[in-house]
Amino acid sequence: MSDTGKRPDSLPGLGPWNACVDKSTARFPERRKDFVTGSGAPVARLYTPLDLGPAAFGGAGYEESIGYPGEYPYTRGVQNTMFRGRFWTMRQYAGFSTAEESNKRYKFLLEQGTTGLSVAFDLPTQIGYDSDHPLSQGEVGKVGVAIDSLADMEILFDGIPMDKVSTSMTINAPAAVLLAMYVAVAEKQGVGADKLNGTIQNDILKEYVARGTYIFPPEPSMRLITDIFAYCAKDVPNWNTISISGYHIREAGSTASQEVAFTLADGVAYVEAAIKAGLDVDDFGPRLSFFFNAHNDLFEEVAKYRAARRVWAKIMKERFGAKNPKSLMLRFHTQTGGSTLTAQQPDNNVVRVAIQALAAVLGGTQSLHTNSRDEALALPTEESVRIALRTQQIIANESGAAETVDPLAGSYYVESLTNRIEDEAWTYLKRIDGLGGAVRAIEQGYVQQEIQDSAYAYQMAIESGDRVVVGLNKFQVKEGPPKGLLRVDPAVGERQVAKLHALKERRDNAAVKASLVALDLAAKGDANLMPPIIEAVRHYATLGEICDVLRGVFGEYRPSAMF
Repeated sequence: MSDTGKRPDSLPGLGPWNACVDKSTARFPERRKDFVTGSGAPVARLYTPLDLGPAAFGGAGYEESIGYPGEYPYTRGVQNTMFRGRFWTMRQYAGFSTAEESNKRYKFLLEQGTTGLSVAFDLPTQIGYDSDHPLSQGEVGKVGVAIDSLADMEILFDGIPMDKVSTSMTINAPAAVLLAMYVAVAEKQGVGADKLNGTIQNDILKEYVARGTYIFPPEPSMRLITDIFAYCAKDVPNWNTISISGYHIREAGSTASQEVAFTLADGVAYVEAAIKAGLDVDDFGPRLSFFFNAHNDLFEEVAKYRAARRVWAKIMKERFGAKNPKSLMLRFHTQTGGSTLTAQQPDNNVVRVAIQALAAVLGGTQSLHTNSRDEALALPTEESVRIALRTQQIIANESGAAETVDPLAGSYYVESLTNRIEDEAWTYLKRIDGLGGAVRAIEQGYVQQEIQDSAYAYQMAIESGDRVVVGLNKFQVKEGPPKGLLRVDPAVGERQVAKLHALKERRDNAAVKASLVALDLAAKGDANLMPPIIEAVRHYATLGEICDVLRGVFGEYRPSAMF
């Protein structure tokens, strides 16, 4: 291969082509004056090798910025053969009502061919309250499954072989408690912790920015996260200890470049916290994972994933000195964009999800959840979930997208977009470093303000009609009220509370009290909190009881008001 890396100043034929364009547009004016990506970035009429720089012309430029799949800087993917070996993990985010109902849905999904479970928890569980807490009233089992204790987790995974299924749990502030429950259930199945595969989201920084299900202030929250890193490195080696999430940042209204930058800035903060806690970067680096959104702009989304891999590899290698190649690999789960779904003409969402899922596959995702067509209206029905899963299966088996690695590499447009997103991400990362890092940038409201500004611009473009959303602001039809939606029985809360009270009557309450006292002492010291949390869980201490002990030691986070 030539290593000249020389870039010509122009291309033969470009001048005459531009002259022809002038004639064409005089006769057939273009549809609008400005063309932009889904994030609002300008799109040129034509992309050529001139837009790529030295990488377009081979040699060192290509190998340094694009390279080969499975090799640094991982622009083209983290595996050498990607989906030619095996498909991505096909997950469906699910959980509602009681553990019994969610267990039935999981078994249905496994029967339909899903290859990994993804657990949605209700809001009380996400913020560390039991179902009988006053703030839980009316929310039990509504947006996810209610988990109060190990007893509920035992029901949730009843009949599901935990050594054969990969489980992702969308849980953050109380992630240590839910992981402890998962480990304890596996023990009861005779499955050792070293045989478990899966992920806990465990990403508290994005909760302060974009989602809001936080409990504790940043410093003790970071302690819990690094305690999980240390515990899993030793005892649960195949577990992804964090899923650093850009998904919710994008759902809050960020651009693609902001999604990459703010997510990786959070990743930097977690790595720094773990190193400060005495961990070696290569002990926990290989188990870090990420979680990104997939929006409708196919090419921008593919470029986003490629740019994110390249930036993270450079951060881990150059900033943190990671030596293990797995520490440099940005492995990620993708979920199609919930905020892109419309309540109007919900069947249109099937098409949106297909485009977004295709973007994730072309971008080299390791795991994928496809949203269901009715999720803008309610929790998805079984029929809608089946269609969403079939979308992934059709892409995998019929589209040809999985037959070769990184099939859009070399596209002048996609490579140019990749470079642009990388450049914009580095600009944000340097700015965040200048503010003192991700935690300080969040505390100062910088990240939140950037996202709010982007969200406002996006919404204004929809309301003005500059951005068309089919069925919403164009191509509308008259529709009747939706039918056949899944509704959670309001009596679910009453039944869950009754189960909880029955548990408290039959468990060994002296053992529970002793385990909570031990946790309190550990929290006031500097010991790893995972062992005492697991011990409390084994005695059927509830989620709320455990989190209340930690609230008593750590306090609760109160955000600053922003206007």
